[in-house]
Amino acid sequence: MANAFFIARKTIKNHTNGGTVLMVATALALLVVNLPFLHDFYNSLWTHTIALRVGSFNLFSHHGHPMSIMDFINDGLMAVFFFSVGLEIKREVLEGELSSFRQALLPIVAAVGGMIVPVAIFSLLGHGTDYSAGAAIPMATDIAFSLGVLAMLGKRVPIGLKIFLTTLAVVDDIGGILVIAIFYSGHIDYVSLLWAAGLLAVLIVGGIFGVHYKTFYVTIGIFVWFLFLQSGVHPTIAGVLVAFCVPAKPVYAPKKYIKTIRNSISHFSKEDEEKLDSRGILTKEQTNWLKEIESASDKVISPLQDLEDSLHPIVNFIVVPLFAFANAGIWLGDVNVTDIFSGVSIAIIAGLVLGKFIGIFAFSWVCIKAKLAPMPEGSTWAQIAAVSVLGGIGFTVSLFIANLTFGEDVYLSQILNNAKLGILIGSFLAGFLGWFFLNLTLPKSLKNQESESID
Repeated sequence: MANAFFIARKTIKNHTNGGTVLMVATALALLVVNLPFLHDFYNSLWTHTIALRVGSFNLFSHHGHPMSIMDFINDGLMAVFFFSVGLEIKREVLEGELSSFRQALLPIVAAVGGMIVPVAIFSLLGHGTDYSAGAAIPMATDIAFSLGVLAMLGKRVPIGLKIFLTTLAVVDDIGGILVIAIFYSGHIDYVSLLWAAGLLAVLIVGGIFGVHYKTFYVTIGIFVWFLFLQSGVHPTIAGVLVAFCVPAKPVYAPKKYIKTIRNSISHFSKEDEEKLDSRGILTKEQTNWLKEIESASDKVISPLQDLEDSLHPIVNFIVVPLFAFANAGIWLGDVNVTDIFSGVSIAIIAGLVLGKFIGIFAFSWVCIKAKLAPMPEGSTWAQIAAVSVLGGIGFTVSLFIANLTFGEDVYLSQILNNAKLGILIGSFLAGFLGWFFLNLTLPKSLKNQESESID
């Protein structure tokens, strides 16, 4: 339990830090695309092709055609994002908030409600229209943005409420992954898919036989991604499947690690300590003992945890902000006020702001009142209601699904633009209203001492 609590705190802090960068990237995209002297440059930038060739083989190609920069971001870099999400999901299931059924039940039930109701509202408003295929757009909760809003309220937010929102967003990600895998696969090339399955089997066997080299999983994972890219199944799914194959068990147990360190350090005498006080050259023996400590340190951390920790800054500060900068550029010159209150925009706004609130809060209320799960520690119904509103910050996965739905057809470009507008407005409204109601309902001074170490 204590380990799960520590991991939850670390996860919250990682995502919170990334939320600020994501906000800046979004604002920058909106600014650049609407400046007359940068508008054409911004739009043309993403059409340039990108290649990584070895002879005639181009890793960044789809059925022989080179990927554009936009394709590389949405199909390549976002696979890294989903790989990171997959690692997080596996870790949560093994030893985090999803490892205990009773702990996990409330955020799982809340997340299910937060997916079903927005999809239902969108489907009701979009029935029979040319944008009805976008029903899954308002089903996601952006973990970085939502935790970024919580961070603005500082230590006043109970730790139980933060863990509830974080776990809910992780379950939301699982729902988004399933939707992408099931509904956004094209013509299936079963030969490529079988080759990918074979490589995944190699990764699984490697994990069973104790292969803990991260390069083994990353290198084979790249080829799995390439085969998925050719297969017709969306390549981001490869990132999740490869992540599930990464071992969560370290080579050394902590006890053996401590024993190894003590043994290595014991070879350094007091005289050696005095000599090492200056920055001199180490002897060969001293170097070997220190390298043994370094090697043991690598082996006491599991590949899953090491990769997750290493990828967090890359994903939070490079991949997701770059995705936002490339995809959140909405040209406002052709937007009419009526576009916001009609069509796909209003369906998404209603799904994110109303659907998420109703779904998360209603399902949570039923779950708690039925005594299936306890109330998040230190929280009140008013605060759960406010966090339910905050769950309507869709953004990253919502933009991703919008691109998958409307981005392939040039005739749907205006719908895509309006869908992005709806995502931005809906996410902003959900974020502002969630912050406003939390600010009203949270205590003015810190009562939950455990939350001190989170911020």
